Formats: sequence, structure tokens, C-alpha cells
Amino acid sequence: MKSVQILIVGGGNAGISTASQLLRKDKHLQISIVEPSEFHYYQPAWTLVGAGIYNIRKTKRTEASVMPKGIDWIRGRVEGFDPVNNRVSLSDGTIVSYQYMIVATGIQMNWNEIKGLPETLGKNGVCSNYKFDTAPYTWEVLKNFKGGKAVFTSAHTAVKCGGAPHKIMWLTGDYLRKHGLLNKTQIDYWSGGSRLFGVEKYEKSLLKVAERNHVHMHFTQKLVEVDGPNHRAKFVGIGKENEGQETWVDFDLLHVTPPQSAPDVVRNSPLANEAGWVNVDQYTLQHKVYPNVFSLGDVAGIPAAKTGAAVRKQAPVLVNNLLAYKNGWALDAKYSGYSSCPVVTGYGKLILCEFDYTNQPRETFPIDQSKERWSMFMLKRWLLPWLYWNQILPGKM
Repeated sequence: MKSVQILIVGGGNAGISTASQLLRKDKHLQISIVEPSEFHYYQPAWTLVGAGIYNIRKTKRTEASVMPKGIDWIRGRVEGFDPVNNRVSLSDGTIVSYQYMIVATGIQMNWNEIKGLPETLGKNGVCSNYKFDTAPYTWEVLKNFKGGKAVFTSAHTAVKCGGAPHKIMWLTGDYLRKHGLLNKTQIDYWSGGSRLFGVEKYEKSLLKVAERNHVHMHFTQKLVEVDGPNHRAKFVGIGKENEGQETWVDFDLLHVTPPQSAPDVVRNSPLANEAGWVNVDQYTLQHKVYPNVFSLGDVAGIPAAKTGAAVRKQAPVLVNNLLAYKNGWALDAKYSGYSSCPVVTGYGKLILCEFDYTNQPRETFPIDQSKERWSMFMLKRWLLPWLYWNQILPGKM
């Protein structure tokens, strides 16, 4: 049995930046992070990798290099939660007890839920920017594309960075236009959702981008099978009007957004709500049943977009509230549901979407952020990666 004061489960953006902020508040805190991975990734840049404008190697660093000094790194994987007894079990049999726990495991990619996808991903024109190993293949397919059918999917589940399925589609359209191939291509968007974007102000702008790229949009559609060798994909309707309808679609390029969920270890635990996410209050990020448990990031059961920008606003709220709970004070810090989605709409063009729980814009700059701007693209391409490694992970912002 190993006993710790504050246990953080997960060493991604949420876990590392929260640990850093806790130590900046109180350097005497004893914090342990459970994380099995050898490497840490800056995933927001994978969209740019898929479009040939970012080096995949720059998105990868060792986990040891981002681990805050003074942190006890438990290199293992949690395979069971026992919040009644304030314990977790690791895959090697170790039991870790805690006084306070932060669950920041991130989200799980369920590639196997789509028949035939694991066997064909990374070949036959089937690509995905949701994976480090396959994002470069997206660029290989795009730069060798000579026209035909380009199909882009968005999952029927919650996903990390809900704008990512669009971004590569807009970049593809722009690439094809620049190379005289757009009029030789049919671009199709097959989405499990019911609309292009959830915030009306930004959706209006994105619908114009869709029109510019002649995108054919199909909503309430679930990707269920990929036949890579024959370049076909099967969708099933999940809306009231199309429920159960099956459609086979031919493709020359297929970009897949996999269905996603909370990790199995979370959704099968007492910590989970009915949907499988950690059952926390959406404002305080404190667990609704186990008050010494908090959660943030993609795994938190809150109605916010699952983005790194959301984590940046959640972390200080969680830090303040955990320390308040530890000291017996009221939990006064509140998370507004803020999230940001920098939607790349072409090479050198970006719409910076920022919004809260009410799906109302909450913009940073004194400009109309629903307009495509080169300056916002530069923010995405150059500034945000630097901020991530040098400011966000060290808990400076």
C-alpha cells in the first residue's frame, strides 16, 4: 500500500497543468501523478500535420520533460477506483490510497467500434488526425490526391476538439482549390451531429466556408464500417427521420473521427455518471458523491467542449476549490463552461470560436472573431504551441 496526499490520475494537459498550479499555490503539497506513458503530445497541432504545415516530431516530448519538479511520478496504469475507501488499484497490483484525488484521464478512442477500420487505417486512403501515428498519412493522401471523392466524418459521440473534423476538411478544400483540383472533387461531410457548429455566430461563417468548398453535408449519420480495399464506407442514420437507414459511400480519401468515450476504467467505476463521465458539479468540478474527488478535462462529466482551452480555464477553478475543501472553506470558484475552438478554415485563415455553457460567444479580442483572419491562424500555428509547452504545462497561465 502506497499512501499519498493528492493523487492525480493522468499526466496529460489537465493533469500536468493542474499539478503545476497546485505547487505554485503551495510548494509543500505532496502530489503524485499516475501516468504510464513515456511520451507527452501536443495534439492540437495534428490538424496542421495532416495538412503538411507542421512537423509531427515537434508535437512529441518525453513525459519526464513535462513532469513538474517535486512531483512523485507513479509510472503505472489505474485499473480500478475505490472512492469509498479512498484508494485506486494499479495494473501491477499496487494499491494507492489518497486524501484527495483529481481524475484527469482524458478521453478514449474507440477505433474498434467501426468494423474494418483498425485494419485499413493508415492505408487505402483511410486517414485520421486523431492519432500520432496516422496524422502524417493524412498529408500523404492529400498531396497525392488527384480528384474524386473526399469524405470526412464526425462521430456521433462527444469528441475531443469538436472542430477538428472540420479543420482538415476546410484545409483540404483550400489545398485542392490552390492546385486546381476542387472542381474535380466532391467533398462530403458525414456527421453524427445535427448541425455544423453549436454556436450560431460561428456556424454562419462556417456554412459560408462549406459553400465555398462545395461541401455536401449529411447529418445524424453514424459511421459503422469501412471497407478499405474497395474504398467504401457504410453509414447508418440515427435521427428521427433516417433511423436505421444504411448508406454505402465510395471514397478516394476518407478522414475518420473515431467514436470516443470516457476510459473504460472510469465508466465502469463508482465515479461515473450515467453517460460514463466523472460525475462532477459543472461549476465547482467537485464530485457529486465523493467530495474529496475532483475532475477536469475531457473525462469530466460537464456539458463543455472537450478542448485544451477548456482545461486552461478549469484548472485554476479546480485548484482553488480543492484547496478550499482541504481547508474547510466554501468552494467559491466557478467554471463558466468557457471553451475555445480555433477553427482553421484554410491555409492562413482561421475563425477563433470562444463560448461558454450557454453557447454564447465569449471572445478575447476586440474584433469580430467569426471572421476568417490570418492573424488568428498565426496564433494557432506559432503562439499556441509555445504557450502550451512554456506557460500552460508549467502552470503559469
